Amino acid sequence: MTIKEKKEEKGSDVSELGGQKCPVCGKNTLTLRESARDVPYFGTVLLFSMTCSNCRYHKADVEMVDVNEPVKFSFKVEKPEDLNVRVIKSSSAKVRIGRVGSIEPGIASNGYVTNIEGLLNRMKHQLEVIKDSDTEKENVKKARNHIKKINRVLWGSETINIVLEDPDGNSGIISDKAEKSKPKK
Repeated sequence: MTIKEKKEEKGSDVSELGGQKCPVCGKNTLTLRESARDVPYFGTVLLFSMTCSNCRYHKADVEMVDVNEPVKFSFKVEKPEDLNVRVIKSSSAKVRIGRVGSIEPGIASNGYVTNIEGLLNRMKHQLEVIKDSDTEKENVKKARNHIKKINRVLWGSETINIVLEDPDGNSGIISDKAEKSKPKK
C-alpha cells in the first residue's frame, strides 16, 4: 500500500492511495484519488476516483463541500462560445440533451467536470455505440439522425437545450446564461 500526497496541482490538493484491492479483478492494483478544487461561481468541489491499472476499472464522482438543495439548470446552446461553458455533473445527476437523449444516474454513473462540448461528445459516443451495434434498423436510423443533430450543434449551425437535474445539489452549469431553479418533485 502506498500513500502519495501531491502539493498544489493547478489549484487543487490531490491525495492518492495506491495498492488497493480492485472490486472487479481482485488484484492490489487499484489507486484511489481525491482532490479538492475551487470552481469559480460554484465553490469548492471534491473529486473522487478509483482506477485499476490491471483491468482498467474506473469510477469517479463529484461532491460539493457545502450541503445543497436539489437543483435544476437549463441552458440553451446557441453559439460556438456556449460549448466552452463549464459543467459539473455528480453521479446522482440526470442530463437531458434536447430531443436527443439523456445521461441517467445509476450504479455505474460517474461524476465529472467537463464543458458543454464534452457533454455533447459523451452523448455522441453513446449514440455511435448504438449505431454500430444495434440490430434494429429503426434504432440505428434514430442514432444516425441524433449524431447529425449533435454535429450541427458542435459546428454552430443548430441550437439545443440542455437540462441538468441533481437531487443532491452537487451539479451545475457555470454560466450567467444558465437558468437555475428547483426541480419539480
